[in-house]
Amino acid sequence: MFYAKDLTPAAGSYTMDEPTSKYCIQVLRHELGDEVLMTDGRGGRYTTTITDDNRKKCIVQVKQYELMPPVKAPVRIAISFTKNTSRIEWFLEKATEIGMQMIIPLISQRTEKEKFRADRFESILVSAMLQSQQYYLPELTAPASFESLVQQPPSQQLFIAHCLPEQKRHLWQGMQPGKDSLLLIGPEGDFTPEEISLALAKGFQPVSLGDNRLRTETAGVVGCTMMNAVNVTAAGN
Repeated sequence: MFYAKDLTPAAGSYTMDEPTSKYCIQVLRHELGDEVLMTDGRGGRYTTTITDDNRKKCIVQVKQYELMPPVKAPVRIAISFTKNTSRIEWFLEKATEIGMQMIIPLISQRTEKEKFRADRFESILVSAMLQSQQYYLPELTAPASFESLVQQPPSQQLFIAHCLPEQKRHLWQGMQPGKDSLLLIGPEGDFTPEEISLALAKGFQPVSLGDNRLRTETAGVVGCTMMNAVNVTAAGN
């Protein structure tokens, strides 16, 4: 499957960009007349046929368009990016494969300030979406401050995972399936007590991700997996 964010249902044909054309024709060895699937990352599934197998400007004819059903209850995660870029890139890949709908880079008091590499991060999301055979590209928002996000959270069901020794429900137990959900994951060193207090005052539920102390990116993957599993399990009942 190939990604084309500017492909629309009204298109009769489409010309792939050079990197995609090269991968399609030179690497995967597709040729004239082959059928290939494409997606616009917005749920569109395009069945196409190659009409020009030029490795720099491959042209396909759109034969069929189908809008794949979106998830009923979006799951979102706001996570403090780490200074080690490779670790956060690993998280972005896995969160996409798991099925997150929105990823929010969270700037808290203890967040290591690093350059936000939007183009690089988007290419990781696209690659992971295609590899996992999905048709919706997660939304990677601009970095958001902790205070602004907890003041106006984008979900109905709100959670904050932190390490302070207080009574917390396990995320698996605290989450109700079928509701938009947002989970906050803090930086190395955790959220400050003041940030935790603010989040709780704004309706966030304190949750645990297990007994072990997890790295930021590992906590993110565990949280994504749990939230997705709660909704999938409920949908299967």
